[in-house]
Amino acid sequence: MSRPATFVPPPGARAYALRTARGEFAVVDAPVADGVEPRGVALLLPGFTGSKEDFNPLHVPLARRGYRTVAVDGRGQFESDGPDNDESAYAQAELARDVLAQAEAIGEPVHLLGHSLGGQISRAAVLFDHAPFASLTLMASGPAHISESQQQRVKLLRDALAVMDMAQVWEAIQAMETPEETETAALDGGLDDRDDLRRRWLGTRPAQLIATGRQLCTEPDRVAELAAVPLPFHVLSGDKDDTWPLPLLDDMAVRLRARRTVIADAEHSPNTDRPLATARALADFWDHA
Repeated sequence: MSRPATFVPPPGARAYALRTARGEFAVVDAPVADGVEPRGVALLLPGFTGSKEDFNPLHVPLARRGYRTVAVDGRGQFESDGPDNDESAYAQAELARDVLAQAEAIGEPVHLLGHSLGGQISRAAVLFDHAPFASLTLMASGPAHISESQQQRVKLLRDALAVMDMAQVWEAIQAMETPEETETAALDGGLDDRDDLRRRWLGTRPAQLIATGRQLCTEPDRVAELAAVPLPFHVLSGDKDDTWPLPLLDDMAVRLRARRTVIADAEHSPNTDRPLATARALADFWDHA
């Protein structure tokens, strides 16, 4: 589970509901910094169990580089509405069409970034229609299904959701945390951080977790299809990742003829582990895309 440094939008950013042809989506929208020449707009999609707040540390450094950033909760994630029990609403094709509607609502070609699950949804959107996008960055998001160890974790979650409600599953997750994880959480943000994480968890729809978890465990390799799309690609990750091993990400970048960035001292969420280095890498890519 990602742990954003804060759930409070950074100075200058605005949290609101983005109206689209496919409904409203909760976003954090950060404008270009004052006095900086605008260079583009980026749409940021979070990963499994994540939310738009995962990108809070990126908004300010990217605004200083001339980029407006719009981070979004997908359908059924945190503060975006969605059905509790209808898994069909969260089919990958439906989520991809949501992304196309979000890009249309923003109103200009956007640099698309997807983290983990968000990367696979982004890929599906680009394969539907690449015209709304200026580039695609896959951040800690691999070519096909997640690793065996992560598949086991997702299966445990799906099994738990079959017999418990979201509040009960949250309590079970907390009970399973190691003392080291609990201590790290306290140092990172303390009680307020844990309350925000719980609030996000309870806001996420069970059907969304079940459906997208299944997608993560069964996603086919579509890199060859994506490589045929005329867009600039960027594969970015930390230097450690147990969800998709780095050799898989390296190979995917070669197959896509993509820029490859590895953020030192970062794991599956370089956006929260090393936000300044991640923002710099993103802006450098977008500048030349």
